[in-house]
Amino acid sequence: MMTRPAPGVGEDFDRIRRRIGAIAAPVLFLLVLLAPVPGIDGSAQRLAAVMVLVITLWVTEVFPLAITALAGPTLAVMLGVAPARAAFAPFADPLIFLFIGSFIIAQAIFVHRLNERIAYGVMSWRVIGAHPGRILVAYACIAAFISAWMSNTATAAMLMPVGLSLLTFMETEGNVDRRYGVALMLAMAYGCSMGGIATIVGTPPNVIAVGMLAEQAGVEITFVDWVMFAGPIAVLMVGVLVAYLWLVGARGLSEVPGADRIIIERKRALGPLGRAEKNVLGAFLIVVSLWIIPGVLSLVLGSDHPVSGAVTESIPISVAAIIGAVLLFILPIDAERRSTITWNDAARIDWGTVLLFGGGLALGQMTFDTGLAEAFGRGMTEAFGVSSLVSVTFVSALFATLMSETMSNTAAANIAVPIIISISLASGVDPVPPVVAASLAASISVVFPVSTPPNAIVYSSGKVPITQMVRHGLVMDLAAITIIPTMVLLFLS
Repeated sequence: MMTRPAPGVGEDFDRIRRRIGAIAAPVLFLLVLLAPVPGIDGSAQRLAAVMVLVITLWVTEVFPLAITALAGPTLAVMLGVAPARAAFAPFADPLIFLFIGSFIIAQAIFVHRLNERIAYGVMSWRVIGAHPGRILVAYACIAAFISAWMSNTATAAMLMPVGLSLLTFMETEGNVDRRYGVALMLAMAYGCSMGGIATIVGTPPNVIAVGMLAEQAGVEITFVDWVMFAGPIAVLMVGVLVAYLWLVGARGLSEVPGADRIIIERKRALGPLGRAEKNVLGAFLIVVSLWIIPGVLSLVLGSDHPVSGAVTESIPISVAAIIGAVLLFILPIDAERRSTITWNDAARIDWGTVLLFGGGLALGQMTFDTGLAEAFGRGMTEAFGVSSLVSVTFVSALFATLMSETMSNTAAANIAVPIIISISLASGVDPVPPVVAASLAASISVVFPVSTPPNAIVYSSGKVPITQMVRHGLVMDLAAITIIPTMVLLFLS
């Protein structure tokens, strides 16, 4: 059972933040709308007022993020910034359907507990056994792998009971001290955040980066392209994570006999692989194959080859995800031909993130259509003197990290990516490295309980004091804003 810390830190912070936002958002909106703003006027100024309002509401979370995402384009239409058809068209962007399809597949994996089978299967390997250090490494790696394909929140919620069971046993039977408990819980939380950066579908900021680069900079990034540069970065970040946490929490600990039996018993309780799990696994592998094949063909034959071009055009990543989701409704699990996933299960996906992404795309597109992005990018470049690719990339990673510490990483990416694209274009540098660095860094902001859902989940266990989360989180943030832009520049510049 999870024990919860006394309320205080998280609740007080959220309450104060919302009160500030409720006052600041309308005041800032009116100031920008009515007062002269150097360099912009007309529809650009009206959109700037809307953007200030939306960003303030996103940062302070006065309303649910998805509602604010809908309110932004709505207010833009009311102020005459854009017609309704153009303002809401991004909500039907193909990448919206990538979200929907991949979320449904992830929901099926969760419903039929395929993720648990993967976790217990790896944790039961003999090489891991009952060694606390090896368990910590395996726990972080499993969290990272699963989170590369499904929600980091769902991954953390699923893995938490496993870690708590092991920790309770090791604290009782092996006299493992509190430092190990902190390290084990943070290994899972940070592993979830780091694993999500490996694939386009691993975390919403990745999709936001891909979508906005395509819409606003005309740059297309395939699934294989993303994995080729983000996969090694994720592996390196997880390597730094496990090395650091092993040093501070698991070094010198001896084997705790019997710890491995807990995992073996849980694995045995799942029973043999059932029809539903086989269907989910099959659909998932088909989708991954469809995501990979176009990129592989482009690498082998060249992106200009007729075959690779035809395959890429006919099976984009969004269509592949929908194919997998549809298969789950077609494949039966028993003689009565009940489908692998029901609509009641599928309807539980994170529709809020879908709307949040749509709202971010809509506002981002309007900033370019009205000229606001160009004016903002020019102003930021002149004010801060950031003009080289290296400086823009490092500043972008730092900016996204700071934004994501106090708000949803999806909202942070929605705010940061259009700004970074505009600064990049105004500086005359390739926008891809700065945008990618920002999107990856936004997912690895792990200082506070409010920074990511996995952080909040492990904090609720009562095993991680706030001081320890801040201390270790700062180390991970420092690693992220150093390693990510460096690796991105090596791969993409």
